[in-house]
Amino acid sequence: MKLTVKNSHETEALAKVIGTVAQAGDIIILSGDLGAGKTTMTKGIALGLGIDKMIKSPTYTIIREYQGGRLPLYHMDVYRVEGQTEDLGLEEYFEGEGLSVVEWGQLLGEDGPEQYLAVDLEKNPAAEEERMISLDGIGAAGSALLERIEEQWKENGK
Repeated sequence: MKLTVKNSHETEALAKVIGTVAQAGDIIILSGDLGAGKTTMTKGIALGLGIDKMIKSPTYTIIREYQGGRLPLYHMDVYRVEGQTEDLGLEEYFEGEGLSVVEWGQLLGEDGPEQYLAVDLEKNPAAEEERMISLDGIGAAGSALLERIEEQWKENGK
């Protein structure tokens, strides 16, 4: 699924759909340059889960857990730990009862999950607020999540 969004509000609307249809154990890997909208995407996902707390990038804390929605949200940023993830216990989150969202997750390499939704955010150099967003289901669980997103997106008239 490929989309172009005009601003952060549209990014958040897509992300809210993702949070609405996510299930326990789903994993989302966010990639994109600095400032591409990974944390904005996570904020929208949290809203879709019913979490209304302030979502901050976990760049220095690595993992932030948010409760209070229909599922826990495990928000991770592995940018600063590239190649040193084996001691973080990420598998426990990936196999947990919540939704795992990993910024810079492509840096996990072989320590990454086998099944996930890959979300790539790319800035449009010609339009500052515009983003091209690609969603790709990896493995059965990732593909199932993508199908639920596409169905809900169509139902919302997008």
